[in-house]
Amino acid sequence: MLMFARFGTMLMLMPALGETSISMQARLGFAVLLTLVMYPAAAPLYPVGVDITIPRLIALGGGEMLVGFTIGLSTRLLLSVATVAGTTIASQSGLAFAQAVDPAQGIQGALFANFIGLLGTTLIFATDLHHVAIAGVHDSLTLFPPGTIPPVGDAAQMVLMVITSSFEVALQISAPFLVFGLVFYFGLGLLNRLMPQIQIFFIAMPANILMGLILMFLLIGAIMTAYVGHIEAGLTRFLVQ
Repeated sequence: MLMFARFGTMLMLMPALGETSISMQARLGFAVLLTLVMYPAAAPLYPVGVDITIPRLIALGGGEMLVGFTIGLSTRLLLSVATVAGTTIASQSGLAFAQAVDPAQGIQGALFANFIGLLGTTLIFATDLHHVAIAGVHDSLTLFPPGTIPPVGDAAQMVLMVITSSFEVALQISAPFLVFGLVFYFGLGLLNRLMPQIQIFFIAMPANILMGLILMFLLIGAIMTAYVGHIEAGLTRFLVQ
């Protein structure tokens, strides 16, 4: 039960394995299956004996859920790169108001953000990074031993590090589009001053969208390489070297 509390909480939040597009029953079934598979190796790490009272059992369960929530939230924050970078790219390409439902997050998002997120999730399975995620679930028993007080300070520092690195990678991915937007809108501003009687921004909008799509086509390989590399680096933090 304690093992399921940790693994189940993790899998509800982890990328690829805990997406909202996957039914709750399937995720719970996978968590139970993962618990049964890891039970022989992980069971000796958990406290046993007649001194396990109900209050202590509740405290142990709360600690396990806290550890699972911290690791699952950290891995989920890794995917925020797609949202930040995709929204920035869309705003610079004139597609900021083109919104669609993100099947992974279940919320409205920019088209570029949804595309990067879906393609990134596909690459997670194509490159077997989900194996790294499962290995991290197992190694969490060593990093955060059961029955001990969870290191809240270290967990908060880890989450802050993940947020910082995610924003940094999102800025690196969207940097070419930021430069493009700066140059493009600066030129439109000059034309608007020279010909104020013409709606320059309205006329140039199709060209802005076309150039944004061409730039995305040219840079999609580098974008996804940086995105998958960021996911891999984030997941390997939970592995015991």
